[in-house]
Amino acid sequence: MLGIQNHRLTGPDVSFRATPNVGGAMRPQFVVLHYTAGRTLESSVESLCTKKPQGNASSHIVLGRDGRIVQLAPFNAVTWHAGVSQWSGIDGLNHHAIGIEMDNAGLLHREGERCVSWFGKAYPDNEVVMAEHRHGGGLRPWHHFTEVQIERALQLCEVLVAHYGLKDVLGHEDIARGRKVDPGPAFPLAAVRARALGRGADVAVRLVVNAASLNIRSGPAAEFSKVAPALKRGAELVLLEPQDRWSRVAVVGATDLEGWVCNDFVVRLAATRSSSGVLSRTQRASPVAAKASAKAPARKRAAPAKKATTTRARR
Repeated sequence: MLGIQNHRLTGPDVSFRATPNVGGAMRPQFVVLHYTAGRTLESSVESLCTKKPQGNASSHIVLGRDGRIVQLAPFNAVTWHAGVSQWSGIDGLNHHAIGIEMDNAGLLHREGERCVSWFGKAYPDNEVVMAEHRHGGGLRPWHHFTEVQIERALQLCEVLVAHYGLKDVLGHEDIARGRKVDPGPAFPLAAVRARALGRGADVAVRLVVNAASLNIRSGPAAEFSKVAPALKRGAELVLLEPQDRWSRVAVVGATDLEGWVCNDFVVRLAATRSSSGVLSRTQRASPVAAKASAKAPARKRAAPAKKATTTRARR
């Protein structure tokens, strides 16, 4: 059982090694999950605990593939894991987030029939997940996460969220979009986020439209075309993919209608353990990456719409 005392993690297979790469004090608001893109737990700990002339990196936690946890800094100290980053109106997540690095080679590349890491190690097929990142890039090979590693990551996130009252569980890919892709599609980030924030795997996050009408679009910006007539005030939605300004949602009662809505015009409903409505594909799936051959449900499409006449209403 994991716990926290004086900003340090306690529990089985937990150790502490102080990194010199820390800043001042902070009050954490988020957890940010990463992969190390490294060779081993030990090599990643060594790198994050080394003081370099420049480009020092660190994190609060390094999580091994066998479930071992090494803490490098107290949870109320700034570490250097996020880099240039932004989320929910906050710039620079190093000063607001606990960083968890998971031992994983990350994005691989093909060399003939082999899938190889940037440092030259080839991985067998049973350690490779073929998937497309949710931010695009096509079908590519990724190093898999072990079951014990995923379970420990969930436990970590649960205890951190409960202890510090954290607002969200994020990936590096969320806060540095276009620059970072970790932890990537081999890690069940949506399922871990839902569980850690107190929602069981059978509970969908519900939103409700709080504007007179709200456009649902084919992408996360007002420039994208509308996929259906505007949603009316009070329409219920299921959150599929949250982002900083926009979120991908499914419309309750229209099981094949998905799209993007502006976060300014929806509010979150209290979670209920109801089996009705639509669950996201990540919530329906078990916590392992889906096979690349799985087909996404059909989505309704409409002709491109005229640009909105105002900057905020009915985005």
